[in-house]
Amino acid sequence: MSSKLALLACAAAAALTAAFFTTPAGADDVVTHHEFQVNCSPSHHQPDDPIVFPGLPGASHDHTFLGNNTTNANTTTESLLAAGTGNTTCLAPDDLSAYWFPTVLNGSQVVLPNFAQVVYYKSGVLDYKSVKPFPQGLRYLAGDMNATKDQFQHAAGAIEGWECGESFHNWDIPVTCSPGSQLNIRYQAPSCWDGVHLDSADHRSHMAYPDPVTLTCPAAHPVPVPMLEFKMAFPVSGDMSGVHLSSGRGYSWHYDFFNAWDPETLAALVTHCINGGLQCDPRGFDVYKPDRGGVLGPNYRLPGRP
Repeated sequence: MSSKLALLACAAAAALTAAFFTTPAGADDVVTHHEFQVNCSPSHHQPDDPIVFPGLPGASHDHTFLGNNTTNANTTTESLLAAGTGNTTCLAPDDLSAYWFPTVLNGSQVVLPNFAQVVYYKSGVLDYKSVKPFPQGLRYLAGDMNATKDQFQHAAGAIEGWECGESFHNWDIPVTCSPGSQLNIRYQAPSCWDGVHLDSADHRSHMAYPDPVTLTCPAAHPVPVPMLEFKMAFPVSGDMSGVHLSSGRGYSWHYDFFNAWDPETLAALVTHCINGGLQCDPRGFDVYKPDRGGVLGPNYRLPGRP
């Protein structure tokens, strides 16, 4: 090929690429994401679990709590809502939900995340337009503190395991992490609800994971709800031999969720971001499709709310 033809070919390829990335976004765009972020900082840590040990302060291993500042062993839907708008470490003041997980320790020293952590709300089913908001008061436990390493590795959902620096897909906390890196974990929750119960005796049976092949909800759990994915980071590196969870080894990782969103706000985010096939930030805005608009104002509340 002559240099002139080569230049023309490169110019054509560049024009095609530019056209692809500048084509106005619309409802019929190819959908690669269907999610929004919820960013919440740690609020406190204490040996309580209002789902597994309700009304029994100190009965649990230590948990790190995100979200509602009032969460303790006596927490109920009513107490979360009574905390009042803004009594949360989440960016959205109308998210009064409680999120918690076993505390990370280095020896006897508690290691708390030192910046806002990400909880993704995604579609776990193929038909992302069918996802419904959580009912207020829904609560569940994701993961199993009694899991073996093999069970943790092969749990339902996409399990990324533990990672730090250039070390990925570890099924226990790595023995060493490159100095200055952070210990990370991602873990997905079930996203199919039975449509009836806000809780169950084992705090799991009212929820289920979608079929891994068809990505549809099973008949006994027909209602697709947002799939939560915790993405947590802990400021610890170097010699990790003393790093563990309050619940045991790294493969005992699990977490809890207790929904207390303002229903109108959650519904708006689910509709716009998950059902709309967008990759939204905590305000419900997709920077890759700016013409689609957002959901929340600069104060992370619905328009018109102070």
